[in-house]
Amino acid sequence: MEKSFRKDVLKFVKQKYKISGDAPWAKYPDFIVLRHTDNRKWFGLLMNLPKSKLGLKGDKYVDILNLKVDPIVIGGFIHQVGIMPAYHMNKASWVSVLLDGSVPLNDIEFLLNVSFELTKNKKG
Repeated sequence: MEKSFRKDVLKFVKQKYKISGDAPWAKYPDFIVLRHTDNRKWFGLLMNLPKSKLGLKGDKYVDILNLKVDPIVIGGFIHQVGIMPAYHMNKASWVSVLLDGSVPLNDIEFLLNVSFELTKNKKG
């Protein structure tokens, strides 16, 4: 497997949000759901997929992270290298981020924060 920010993502989420994630599918033990502890809503999904499933060249596996973004600004994200319409999620409000180093870790952490904010309980 190539370079991956998988461990960095899990460490960031654990330190910032006190969330470890869970692996709800026995068939896919490497798929980790990142969800809020109060409302159980997902703000991230870590997956390991063949590049070909993402429309990329090759059959090597790559880690990706699905994150929620504001539908108004999603177009600006999916034109960046390493960010694409979400794999197996609503493409109007979710993106898939390659964790192979093509997207800087700081940008991934920023998008994690955005996704966390968009999916938390609304006060009011």
